[in-house]
Amino acid sequence: MAGKLEFVLKMPVVRVINRKESEQYLPHRDPFLLLDETYILEDEKYISGSRLFTGEEDFFKGHFPTHPVVPGVLILEIMSQIGATAIMQQERFKGKVGFLMSIDYTKFRGQVEPGDKLKVAIEVLRVGKVTKLYSEAYTDKGLCSEAQLNFILGEK
Repeated sequence: MAGKLEFVLKMPVVRVINRKESEQYLPHRDPFLLLDETYILEDEKYISGSRLFTGEEDFFKGHFPTHPVVPGVLILEIMSQIGATAIMQQERFKGKVGFLMSIDYTKFRGQVEPGDKLKVAIEVLRVGKVTKLYSEAYTDKGLCSEAQLNFILGEK
């Protein structure tokens, strides 16, 4: 199944923010820093990013031992971290932190398994004290989840 943002994954990348650099913009650290890279495409309009699941991640031991899949809440967290990295790297948000406020219109459409590379496509709907992002996550098998992520900005 194709989503409405699949074209975002083919857009030219203006800037790559790797995992280490993302620590400048996010409060997350290992083991909860879940993204590999964030790709800035068009500031304030489109963002993408990725995470490769090797199968060595601890959560696979219990979710589920006979059929390991990435928990949906972690997919939402990866989408959130990629979006927040792209927004918070903007100079006007220096010294701020984005807190996930709500998640709307969430759907899980496919499973993410060990060996899958999760590719996230984001459209920025609104940027400000309350920021709204529409996000879709894909693997090579197609669309696996979608959600609108709503953040509120606070002080670090």
